[in-house]
Amino acid sequence: MGRPKRNLLATAEETLTPPDALSEGQSIARVTKAAGNNLYNADLPSSRPILVELPSRFRSTIWIKRGSYVVVDTKALADRDNKLDGEIINVVRDEREWRKQSYWPAEFAKKSAYVDDADEEESTIGKMPPQESDDES
Repeated sequence: MGRPKRNLLATAEETLTPPDALSEGQSIARVTKAAGNNLYNADLPSSRPILVELPSRFRSTIWIKRGSYVVVDTKALADRDNKLDGEIINVVRDEREWRKQSYWPAEFAKKSAYVDDADEEESTIGKMPPQESDDES
């Protein structure tokens, strides 16, 4: 039988609010791909890619997509001798609230999707082709 609904809701609600501060060894990382069996490849703000594990309390409760952000504890699995570099301790769900925190890395700043192309020539996408003039008569 599955976990009680109150446990599922408590876990989901826990990920909505960001903590006041991150402790030593914790940092925000961007998930690059799922490696299978609750393992994910993630990028830390200014270092190498890492392999992190999703703990059992998040499994079948929260799904992580490529490009989403997670809080990773790199010291949690230091005593285990394996290929894992850390453990996911929290999942960023309300990204707008998390970005307001002082510990959000500058490398993960939101980029504007709007490109100013005023100095370039005007786009012809969605416009009719120019008409040929019949002044030869």
